[in-house]
Amino acid sequence: MEYVQERISTLHDYGSANPSAPVEQATVVVPLAERDHGSQATAQVLRTLESVDPGRVLVALRASESGVEEVTAWLESFALDLTVLWCTAPEVESLLRDHGLDGTAGKGRDVWLGLGVASSSPYVVVHDADALTYDERHVPKLLSPLADGYDFTKGYYARVEDKQLYGRLFRLFYEPLVEALDTQSDAEFVDYLGSFRYALAGEFGMTSELARSIRAPRGWGLELGTLGNTFEEAGFDASAQVDLGIHEHEHRSVEGSGGLGEMCDEVAETLFHVAEEHGVDPEYDRLREVYRTHADRLVQQYAGDAAFNGFEYDAQAEREQVDTYANSIKAPGRDTRLPSWEAAPIEPDTVAQRSADALAERGRNF
Repeated sequence: MEYVQERISTLHDYGSANPSAPVEQATVVVPLAERDHGSQATAQVLRTLESVDPGRVLVALRASESGVEEVTAWLESFALDLTVLWCTAPEVESLLRDHGLDGTAGKGRDVWLGLGVASSSPYVVVHDADALTYDERHVPKLLSPLADGYDFTKGYYARVEDKQLYGRLFRLFYEPLVEALDTQSDAEFVDYLGSFRYALAGEFGMTSELARSIRAPRGWGLELGTLGNTFEEAGFDASAQVDLGIHEHEHRSVEGSGGLGEMCDEVAETLFHVAEEHGVDPEYDRLREVYRTHADRLVQQYAGDAAFNGFEYDAQAEREQVDTYANSIKAPGRDTRLPSWEAAPIEPDTVAQRSADALAERGRNF
């Protein structure tokens, strides 16, 4: 058991933390892709939310016209005050296109749309639907600090499963990269990035005011885009991280479409955009070299940690992942992040109405 505090407040679970929280004043946003509906993890998350009973659950759904009815029929089987925001409805897509917001549809855009609609509630919680160990205390844990005056909370947890260390993109890319950035810059923002124990966690909570300030990337990298804005709006003093225990997630391969290598490209792109915005001027070729040095040291440390616990650990495979991730360290391309809802040319209510109309036309009412 440890009591270590970071520069941001770190709220530990010493065994049975279950804080009181304004659950009834919160909207929980759950991004869901069509291919993931019906999965064991998603079903577990939604069944658990039945017992949590938040003010509202909003599923930010990315689904085709041919698949939306099957997905929504499945969602109706859960006893939840459920809103389905069909993010890829033709009516929503045309609205975005008419206002210059068209472009790649992905998790980041889905959550951005969800944040806008959810910000009618005082508090917003966002989390992924791929956790096999989802706990009914997670939402209260993320909400409780907000009621105590914090503006932003982020979950952290151990990614340990079947006697193996997971969380590869965080362990092998993000952590050594932030350490490498710290050698090139004394910007406060780099310290902020390094203060979170699991900066890539998809579980976070915020006030409605903060939700309306988020500029989200369209695909992966949402967590880094979020941290760019929370640093500006909440800073160290109004940010906290909360202990969510051990998480078992559905896993991704490194290679291929939707794999960790592809995700890494988008995470890196967003990280470098927000870093440059906050006064960091990386020397990318040198940064890549320093990243490898830090990553190699961490691989050795992870090997020792795994051996200490009797875990399996393939150091060579981890170093091969580092080689893949190093290719993502380069100057970012054009910034395609979406505007904050404070600056957006459309209103969240209009998006919600377009989605509701599209679903009603197909015989689904949410």
